[in-house]
Amino acid sequence: MKQAENEMLTRVGPGTPAGELLRRYWHPVSIAGELTEENPVKRVTLLGEKLVVFRLPLAPGETQPRYGLVAEQCQHRRASLFYGRVEADGIRCPYHGWKYDLKGTCLETPPEPAEWAYKNEIRQPAYPVQKLAGLLWAYMGPQPVPELPRWDCLAREDGKRWVTIESVIDCNWLQPMENSVDPSHLYWLHGYTFGSGHLVDPQQKEKREAQYRETHEFIPFEYGIMKRRITPGKNPGDLDRIDEHPLVFPTALRHVSNEIRGKREPAYRHNLQIRVPLDDTHTQVYRVNFIPNATDRSPADVDPPYEYRPLKTDGQYHWDVVSAQDSMAWETQGSITDRAQEHLGHADRGIVMFRKLLREQIEIVRKGGDPLGVIRDPAKAKFVDLPVINERIGLFRSQAAE
Repeated sequence: MKQAENEMLTRVGPGTPAGELLRRYWHPVSIAGELTEENPVKRVTLLGEKLVVFRLPLAPGETQPRYGLVAEQCQHRRASLFYGRVEADGIRCPYHGWKYDLKGTCLETPPEPAEWAYKNEIRQPAYPVQKLAGLLWAYMGPQPVPELPRWDCLAREDGKRWVTIESVIDCNWLQPMENSVDPSHLYWLHGYTFGSGHLVDPQQKEKREAQYRETHEFIPFEYGIMKRRITPGKNPGDLDRIDEHPLVFPTALRHVSNEIRGKREPAYRHNLQIRVPLDDTHTQVYRVNFIPNATDRSPADVDPPYEYRPLKTDGQYHWDVVSAQDSMAWETQGSITDRAQEHLGHADRGIVMFRKLLREQIEIVRKGGDPLGVIRDPAKAKFVDLPVINERIGLFRSQAAE
């Protein structure tokens, strides 16, 4: 890969090719529960922009808070709105009291004359926010605003849902996403190196061998790339085992597993891993987990519990956490890996496909079109059931849409 192309695919700031593509999608920007009446403002970064997200106080008759997302620096003298005061209709700058509503309209400029007409021309950069599955989602692209997809793990109700927020990963967003179509790393990184994953029995680590018999397929579908893993049976005559789960373009992976911190659990955990590009060299992962069962209920408009998971402490990775093993591999490639120095092989076909898809969608946006997976029909976004096949545990299809 030429360095210019690497720059095109990785940089996320305003006006960059990948940044303009990514701005056509909704991204989680915060946990809703982090914003309270006592602490209604949070400083955040998304797609290279420094922002503050805030929660308005409930108005009479309201049952759900409303949220805003604006640029951190005030349009007046560039002071930080993070230290501002949230009022009933917006956020007020702490320096001179200029106030902005959820759309970035300048409502008040107290030091100026009441008839100061220039106030009406001032706009604070602001972005729409919606809440789903306890996450605050932001859209930073052009109008009209597309629908926020209610992916199955976010909206399914017949089970238990919770959210895991991992510590920030110190690398570009594309490295985690390429991992989503790199199935051979499951055996080598998680199995052979650390003794986790279904391909290697963690109780027989001393018997691990440097052999690999899986085959893989990569199938384009409506929302991204379906990754299919075919594993030969352990004994002669055993049927092959098939796993199939999708990369959800551009920044998510739909997954299912029964392993937590190296231990096998009786219940299989569905999860949507959302790799949020904070800036060019930092990525935040939100993992929305869901375990179907007959007793729990998780309404999509009720905030689920959430937990924070550090991937490393004082520079030392937590090797019993599978995502920390991934994080090591991604971070050690460099903050933005130099793809001009790579030597790709047959096992990297999924990565090649994803990069080609990324280039194609960047070009579609450049020409003014909607990229892959952008939903305009509200009925289509109401519930999106992502196909996941695991022959060890059967076919998972949510019935919530029915």
